[in-house]
Amino acid sequence: MSSKLLQRSRDKTPEFSAAGSSLHHINLGPGDALHAQWLADGLELPDLSAMREYRYKRVVDQLNRMDYGGIILFDPMNIRYASDSTNMQIWVMHNNSRYVWVGADGSMILWDYMDCEFLSAHNPLIQETRPATSTIFFLAGTRYAEKSRRWANEMLDVIREHAGDGARIAIDQCGYLAYKALEEAGVVIENGQELMEFARRIKGEDEVKAMRCSVHACQASMHEMWEQFQPGMTERELWSILHAGNIKRGGEWIETQILASGPRTNPWMQEASSRVIQEGDVLAYDTDLVGAYGMMTDISRSWIVGEQSASSEQQRIFDLALQQVERNAELLTPGRSFYELCHDAWTPSRDDYRHYSVMFHGVGQCDEYPEIPFPHAWEDWGFDGQLEAGMVLTSEAFVGARSGGEGIKLEQQYLVREHGPELLSDYPMDLLR
Repeated sequence: MSSKLLQRSRDKTPEFSAAGSSLHHINLGPGDALHAQWLADGLELPDLSAMREYRYKRVVDQLNRMDYGGIILFDPMNIRYASDSTNMQIWVMHNNSRYVWVGADGSMILWDYMDCEFLSAHNPLIQETRPATSTIFFLAGTRYAEKSRRWANEMLDVIREHAGDGARIAIDQCGYLAYKALEEAGVVIENGQELMEFARRIKGEDEVKAMRCSVHACQASMHEMWEQFQPGMTERELWSILHAGNIKRGGEWIETQILASGPRTNPWMQEASSRVIQEGDVLAYDTDLVGAYGMMTDISRSWIVGEQSASSEQQRIFDLALQQVERNAELLTPGRSFYELCHDAWTPSRDDYRHYSVMFHGVGQCDEYPEIPFPHAWEDWGFDGQLEAGMVLTSEAFVGARSGGEGIKLEQQYLVREHGPELLSDYPMDLLR
């Protein structure tokens, strides 16, 4: 695709040019030291240009497959996927102030937060950047209706140019007034999140390489936790080790703070607290980590704190959780339906044990499509589909006795291949040090 002359910024100084290109954090990457470590450990580094092209093509192909003229993206994970551009990722998740248009004709226009247009200079696929018109109350105040009309009028010009009058387009999320203005102008609006989840579900070769690096970095951070955790630490002190390890190894953020010890492990989903971890406690956590190259590593481990052996009950529920993860992972084969995945999976008795909310879910930049519920929840929450080679899923288990006591959380990450599942997360699932 030939790029138009890029409208990056009114400021054309060398400093701005470098800030958005050679000095951009995506171009700088995780750094030479990490690259050397990954190569020494047998990993291959992703070709970021090839990964960018693959993702862009997935979006455009999906637009044409669904017969949409284009898509407007506000979700920063979708913007990252389509345009490989970032800006204050967590902040813009709750302050819609940057967005991108991708057309079925291959067009791509990015609207960035005020005076940040230069940040996309690293990506030649972005043909134009413009200042965003934010309609959220924080930034627009009582002029939000006016700003919504301004946003819609500019977007209608883009839609007419690249998709034609009366176009059928998709939007992943949008303010009500802006959405309504497009509809009133005759634009047919479809579900953009569906389109993007379908596009994102099959990982390309370089995405898999990037994910392997993310997993390696996450597991190195987990090992630092393993070496340092001991009685007398608070849960938050221990959790901070994972955060620090992720950031120094090229990671971006952690989606949750799910770490618990002792009596806080059952029922599951407690976030890290000021509780002091005790000798002999079960310590359990879920990484939920957006790591190197913006790829997620979502795995769980449970450990015994201190030097003593596991009790018979701790070992028993650990063995049940391990059995669930490993037996169910064998089902991750191409062609298997989501219904089969749900109903053929094994779990301990629901009458006797509390379970996690799902048995499997997709992983990419974050938790992604699909989510596979338990059989008892299928009628209310299940949806069918089919596993394909190139998808990445986790096999997940929580086991905690309904009669009381501690719980065990385990989770592994797998790549679906033609011949079956490949384990991506190989950090030992040991209960004891």
